[in-house]
Amino acid sequence: MTDTARADALIDLRSVVKVYDTGEVPFTALKGVDLTVHSGEFVGLIGKSGSGKTTLINMITGIDRPTSGEVVIGETPVHALNENQLAMWRGRTIGVVFQFFQLLPTLTVIENVMLPMDFCSMYAPAERPERAMRLLEQVELADQAYKLPSALSGGQQQRAAIARALANDPPILAADEPTGNLDSKTADSVFHLFEELVDAHKTIIMVTHDNDLAGRVRRALHVSDGEIVDERVIRPRTERSGI
Repeated sequence: MTDTARADALIDLRSVVKVYDTGEVPFTALKGVDLTVHSGEFVGLIGKSGSGKTTLINMITGIDRPTSGEVVIGETPVHALNENQLAMWRGRTIGVVFQFFQLLPTLTVIENVMLPMDFCSMYAPAERPERAMRLLEQVELADQAYKLPSALSGGQQQRAAIARALANDPPILAADEPTGNLDSKTADSVFHLFEELVDAHKTIIMVTHDNDLAGRVRRALHVSDGEIVDERVIRPRTERSGI
């Protein structure tokens, strides 16, 4: 990779190694991974369980730290941030979507969406409910705004989690098996929402076991035994159709 291409990257992992101390024999989850992702890309991480996919996405989000190597997002050396800096950086830079939603059960849907704004002091307090409602409209959940998460279906809860991830308008969305707990029709609906976000210039990194969805991302990386062993680039829909 040229220095220019690396300098233009939004996400830049440099020789990232992650070793877990699991007892007598340390486990190396990532083995010197190099990865660059540019703004507006839709990247899928695919591979078997235990291959290192989730560890890799946790490096990007700062949920976990590398044993060695560098993680640079934009111009921020994420690996060098302390815990307080990291929490604030993540809240403003990356929206994280989990497989099991992780909505706070005692808060309404709209309150869950406002949480990241409150935590990072983003937007004026009086603006936050209106912004949260706009995001819920975007994911077709405005009519569920004042219900508790337990009153929503799994697909609706995942859409609420996506709205929450978008609360502070982060440039990057990181999703770890976001459709893994959904039926195929609902999973397709969530994936279509991701495609719309990419069309609106968001950058998305998605871990998935779903081979059908993996075939629809713009760029698929196959992770095996802690290394990226294969890459497949898929032309955007407009190019494939000749539009």
